[in-house]
Amino acid sequence: MSRGALYMICSALGFSVMSVLVKVASEGGLPTGEIVAARAIVTLVVSYWMVKRADLPLWGNERGKLMFRGLLGFGGLTCYYGSLAHLPLADATTIQQTVPVLTSVLAWWILREHVGWSTAIAIACGLGGVMLIVHPSGAGVEPIGLGFAIGAVVCSSFAYVTVRQLSRTENALVIVFYFPLVAMPLSIPWAVVDWVTPSPTEWLLLVAIGLATQIGQVFLTLGLTLERAGRATSLGYVQVVFAMIWQTVLFDQPPELASIGGAALIVFGTLAVASAKAARPSSPDTSTPPRA
Repeated sequence: MSRGALYMICSALGFSVMSVLVKVASEGGLPTGEIVAARAIVTLVVSYWMVKRADLPLWGNERGKLMFRGLLGFGGLTCYYGSLAHLPLADATTIQQTVPVLTSVLAWWILREHVGWSTAIAIACGLGGVMLIVHPSGAGVEPIGLGFAIGAVVCSSFAYVTVRQLSRTENALVIVFYFPLVAMPLSIPWAVVDWVTPSPTEWLLLVAIGLATQIGQVFLTLGLTLERAGRATSLGYVQVVFAMIWQTVLFDQPPELASIGGAALIVFGTLAVASAKAARPSSPDTSTPPRA
């Protein structure tokens, strides 16, 4: 398995833990805006510390494009939460899983990156596996919910391609730093409107959400510096498998037979990508991890 593929799988694990923590926080009564703002604040503090510890220039080289990446990330996150509010969970999840498809097309169009057979297999298996797992309703779709879902896919796909572009000139930690830098001032007004004072346990939960997000973001960005965009994002389907594991272990909700079959398809696609020859890194120094 290539280092880039391993990074993307670690990213999926980090984001799956984040999703579990967000579910717990939401069911405990914390508003979505408050969770998003807390996540942004924690990741901004941790990102700043990591950049400084690695002795990197804080503001990077291409500030406009870095800010644009942060804006795309915030837009994708906000639209995804909006889709969850207006669509059945299964429908919102399924639409979100089209991100690797659009990312592959954009990477071919903008970056001239080749879409290999292993990536095509992974995308096909991933989409098929997700359809088996989440069972989209097929009912009438609320237009505003569909708009949010499509917005999330478009923003996320452009964000991944932008990260791939930035990896040629920027260190991964600087790229990660700009996401919460942009998201924090945009999310705080949202949090203030629906503010609920967290309990001590909920404060710890919000910090944990931020830390899990940071782990996912760092590994995602490192993976995108080492792998073609389509190939890298196709590995993200394994997050659905992690979610099934947490659902069984933590929430005592064992998967159905169709879900197990879907997970097997996703794992097969992930192995197809992971075992294929890795892409050459865009730039040898942008993927350097922070110093110990």
